[in-house]
Amino acid sequence: MMIGGTDTTSTTIEWIMTQLARHPSKLQKAQEEIRRVVGQKLVIEHEDLAKMHYLKLVIKETLRLHPPIVFLLPRETLDNVEVAGFGIAVRTRVLVWENPDEFIPERFENSPVDWKGRDFQYIPFGAGRRGCPGLSFGTVTLEFVTANLLYWLDWELPKGLRCENLDMKEVYGLTTHKDKPLFLVPIPHSF
Repeated sequence: MMIGGTDTTSTTIEWIMTQLARHPSKLQKAQEEIRRVVGQKLVIEHEDLAKMHYLKLVIKETLRLHPPIVFLLPRETLDNVEVAGFGIAVRTRVLVWENPDEFIPERFENSPVDWKGRDFQYIPFGAGRRGCPGLSFGTVTLEFVTANLLYWLDWELPKGLRCENLDMKEVYGLTTHKDKPLFLVPIPHSF
């Protein structure tokens, strides 16, 4: 379980940071929430995670856009089809969402859709007997690591790079990872 969750977790964290770097206002909102919840105590505790609602939305939305294991996408075309002027080849795995290519963490606000596989619209950890045995450990790890990255550090793009120019190309293998690694400049946050 530990080995199976290592690559999926690190890949997801890289995608989370990529999406937040592309959307500075969402990065700021997540950091403000985390820093408000943790305050000056300088240690993120498990009970703090329950109060980090926006962080959970960011993680859910990242997993929706970039599921680490692509075969968990719930739908596949049976024939070559055209939808709204877009050609979709046979056996293409598809997601059906409003504004599917946009990073909108708020779409999960007040939504009954969860990542436990009860709603087959969204199954980043699989479902039923084939569900990920590390779901709880994986989600808590994603929350702790991301919360610490955003609490302790401010993030900037390298000089000359603009957020809209970040490479978003995916490479498929055992996990769906970025084609080119993400480079950000960490700046220690002053409290």
